[in-house]
Amino acid sequence: MLQVHRPPLGRNPGHAVRGGLRGHRCRTGGGGAGIGLGHDVGHSPFGHTGEEALSPYFPTTGGWHHAAQSVRIYEVLEDLNLSWEVRDGIRAHSWKIDPPPTTQEAHCVRYADRIAYLTHDALDALRAGILTDDEFPRAMTARFGAPGSSWIGGMIDAVIEGALETGEVRMRDEVLADMTELRDFMFERVYLAPAQRRPQAAAIDIIRRLMDHHLVHPEDIPASYRDNDADRVVQAADYIAGMTDRFALQTHERLFGDDGMGGLTI
Repeated sequence: MLQVHRPPLGRNPGHAVRGGLRGHRCRTGGGGAGIGLGHDVGHSPFGHTGEEALSPYFPTTGGWHHAAQSVRIYEVLEDLNLSWEVRDGIRAHSWKIDPPPTTQEAHCVRYADRIAYLTHDALDALRAGILTDDEFPRAMTARFGAPGSSWIGGMIDAVIEGALETGEVRMRDEVLADMTELRDFMFERVYLAPAQRRPQAAAIDIIRRLMDHHLVHPEDIPASYRDNDADRVVQAADYIAGMTDRFALQTHERLFGDDGMGGLTI
């Protein structure tokens, strides 16, 4: 039996998508819920810009990634005794991580994550005046209309239909192609747009100044964030990656006299 529950978009598209993917191969159950709730806990301040800021401090491990940090939080800093399957799904929730996750629940969360953030960010770009309705890729708007709950509902349907056709969690190929085109468009026009370069550069400088300070002054790292078995770089990154944007700016201002953004927003 296939159960499809389609809640309203509301304020949390991620929950809406995971709620919509209940049933058959897309049944998330406890494992899928655990992955969905825990997958982004390792994000640094300023989102993926923080990954760019921290990666040079980890040259031998291919850089720093929030998914690996999420697993580290649950295995080392908090030790929540999560199952291997949940930790594996958190490790590989990002599509660029290889090898991919092993469970169908984790693949469900992969789709839920991408569907949710693309829809949410598209709506944010509209509200901010960065984009207008007629600028989004034609294939996406022709198929699903303007950004909003219809995008989420349509892409959920495409995953469910793909799962029914193939016996595994996957989106119908033609809709996946449209979603990929949308993602490329969002990177070009929003995430990596020229208008974002100055605030992103400022955010990177803030995180690196905080890293450099705490490498010299490890005593400023609270004991609750200090893994004494880790080297100093990992300890500093644990602390800084756990900051919110606001707390990072406040800490920068306390240490260096200003928040580092110079009036810019990101």
